Amino acid sequence: MNALQRLDKGKLYYSISEVCRMTGLEPHVLRYWETEFAQMRPKKNRAGNRAYRTKEIQYVHYIRHLLHDEKYTIQGAKKKLSDVTPEEVWGQLTLIRPDMIRAAKISDSEEANADPSALKQELQKIHEELLDVLKLLNP
Repeated sequence: MNALQRLDKGKLYYSISEVCRMTGLEPHVLRYWETEFAQMRPKKNRAGNRAYRTKEIQYVHYIRHLLHDEKYTIQGAKKKLSDVTPEEVWGQLTLIRPDMIRAAKISDSEEANADPSALKQELQKIHEELLDVLKLLNP
């Protein structure tokens, strides 16, 4: 099960420990990123604990990709983030991790009741669309 599939569809906020489990990052890294990236400003509850929304978790995944996989510096990642919209971040995440598309489209209960042949057709369609995107990126 990937990180976004672990998001509870009915849940609005996640604790820092839940986000750490989803992303494989340590709490001090997330707290540091809050000081560096304007997009990383989770609300705090009455007790002062961080409450991350899905949008912020997506930014965590994207920042992690930029820093760890693409080898951007903090400054470079800040610049990259300032040039993209939240929708573009989601688009990039779905290219990086195509399995995230499924998690965003179908809730767990719908997935449990879905017809396996219909799911297979949908996955085949997504696969073909991703191959088309790959051809555009690598002519």
